[in-house]
Amino acid sequence: MKIIWITGPQAAGKWEIVNYLVEKKWFAHYSVRWFLTAEIEKRWLPLDRDSMREVANDLRANYWPSYITDQLFLQAQKASKDAVIESIRAIWEVESLKKNSDFILLAVNADQKVRFERAIARKSASDFVTFEKFQEQERLESENSDPSKQNINACIEMADYVVNNDGNLEDLHKQLDEIIK
Repeated sequence: MKIIWITGPQAAGKWEIVNYLVEKKWFAHYSVRWFLTAEIEKRWLPLDRDSMREVANDLRANYWPSYITDQLFLQAQKASKDAVIESIRAIWEVESLKKNSDFILLAVNADQKVRFERAIARKSASDFVTFEKFQEQERLESENSDPSKQNINACIEMADYVVNNDGNLEDLHKQLDEIIK
């Protein structure tokens, strides 16, 4: 059983990687976003990026730093088939997952303006923001001295593979095929 974990900033292409692995390589899919969305709905909070960050940090603080990803890993293990899980955002999550020999961390990144345009185009409830708000959200998620909170930059540095997604889907898929080999 192979498990690929994905990290990267918002709108970098994590979802495109998931779709490719699910549709072309028959991977099962587990999502931190879906996990957090369920928790946000239980708490009657607005479904936006700020709530996702707050709830994720709250769960990490009230349980343990890798609680969310540990729960998803357990679900994937029970299914006992190749899986893709997105989105890793904290150093402690990576550290916890590295204890598993099936762990592969894939980072995806793209130019910030390209990512903002993609975020607006996908019309997700959490993406209706100005470019300035997008930059602020990214700053809050990119660097943090607390290893239990979001630090996407550090997670990217810890990745086994990094793909650049400034190009088209064909370019992205070629990079993925090379990594999967």
